[in-house]
Amino acid sequence: MDTSTHNLHMLFCQLGLADEAGQINAFIELHRPLPSNINLAEANFWNKAQAAFLSEAIANDSDWCESVDKLDCLLRAP
Repeated sequence: MDTSTHNLHMLFCQLGLADEAGQINAFIELHRPLPSNINLAEANFWNKAQAAFLSEAIANDSDWCESVDKLDCLLRAP
């Protein structure tokens, strides 16, 4: 059983994205603000696998859900 805490760094690793703090911040700056009428998983900057992972994490209330919610909030901030 996986009992690790899934943080933003680990989420970026899972998504196959650069996961250093500066790289995460740069990704967020590049893609925000995400309009409120667009679901996080439907944003045009994800590939199909990334979008599916994000969508399933929320739909299944998985261990990743909290990190995905945090990313969602960060991308929506002006």
